[in-house]
Amino acid sequence: MINFNGRHFKKSLIIMAIRWYVAYTLSYRDIEELMAERGIQVDHSTIHRWIVKYAPQLEEHFKKRYKRQPATRWRLDETYIKIKGQWYYLYRAIDKYGDTIDFTLSEHRDEEAAYTFLKKATASSNAIPDKIVIDQSGANTAGIMMFNYLFFTLGLWFLMIEIIQIKYLNNIIEQDHRPIKKKMKAALGFKSVQGAKATISGVELHRMLKKKQMNDHQDKPAYEQFYLLAV
Repeated sequence: MINFNGRHFKKSLIIMAIRWYVAYTLSYRDIEELMAERGIQVDHSTIHRWIVKYAPQLEEHFKKRYKRQPATRWRLDETYIKIKGQWYYLYRAIDKYGDTIDFTLSEHRDEEAAYTFLKKATASSNAIPDKIVIDQSGANTAGIMMFNYLFFTLGLWFLMIEIIQIKYLNNIIEQDHRPIKKKMKAALGFKSVQGAKATISGVELHRMLKKKQMNDHQDKPAYEQFYLLAV
């Protein structure tokens, strides 16, 4: 249960402001103005604090309680995010149907980063893929091979992952980066890693809801599914 106790504003208003920010290309000041039109005086810095505190909690709550199981063929890729003038790597994975599996930020694009992300993705989804489609990245290949070596040493060779490097198949995840990149562009760069991680968590969460990845969503629109997470 997400705790909203001690907040000056009602939970429903906080959740509405968070959803507006992660669902649309709005700035904190845009949302401050939208709130003011409704007679609600809230500073943009307060909205920023709500995002940092609650967006990751909502995303984690969704993954633990509501997210459906992914398919066993994955696409893995990374894209670029600028934080305080420095480029970071946003690792992302989707399954063959386009469902988001997981994501993480890394300062590096190397074997260790790919391996660490794969460990996180398999743990959070409680699934191990049969096959992973990647681009020609040597780092991603090495990361998956490191993962496979672990299975081999444990005698779990039957769990070893097949690596597929076919560009047109990997275009699917490259296209899936676009809504995330669009929000990043609207944010005009991030001032902190914490703020970037929180925003990405919220945007990815809303994208998963749009993709109908909530169990028993019953064709509810994304905004209704989002508000259900805070009930």
